Amino acid sequence: MGKVVNGQCLCGQVKVCVSGPISSIIHCHCSLCRKSSGTAYATNGFVARKDVQFLHGDNDLGCYSLRPGKQRYFCKTCASPLYSENSADPARIRLRLGILDDPIEARPMSHNFVSSRADWDDLDADLPRYDAHEPGRENVAAYTKP
Repeated sequence: MGKVVNGQCLCGQVKVCVSGPISSIIHCHCSLCRKSSGTAYATNGFVARKDVQFLHGDNDLGCYSLRPGKQRYFCKTCASPLYSENSADPARIRLRLGILDDPIEARPMSHNFVSSRADWDDLDADLPRYDAHEPGRENVAAYTKP
């Protein structure tokens, strides 16, 4: 058994424990992942189904199937995307890595479907980086820390 990694949805209703390796991590820019996440891309990694345990909230999972045999799971309360599965590959799930609370050693291997990326998504942008909100943001007190 590898290092145990814990994660949860935004509201904490669904809690997951991953006890095996996370592999083939990608940043997916396809239009389906962009729409599902509401962001420029989704970062996903494969995990053996046997290595994923729902500690809490497995009854709070919602499911959406865009195509037969492919399901995307999310928290029914906060709508956080959690994972997807494909009936053609029943031994693995594709975990949304943004739900993880613990650090992992594996790193993304590629940006995929970059020809589908949002027109405002500049992969090589030389943007400033901050540890908190950008300087000058109004009403900073209205936001909570992550």
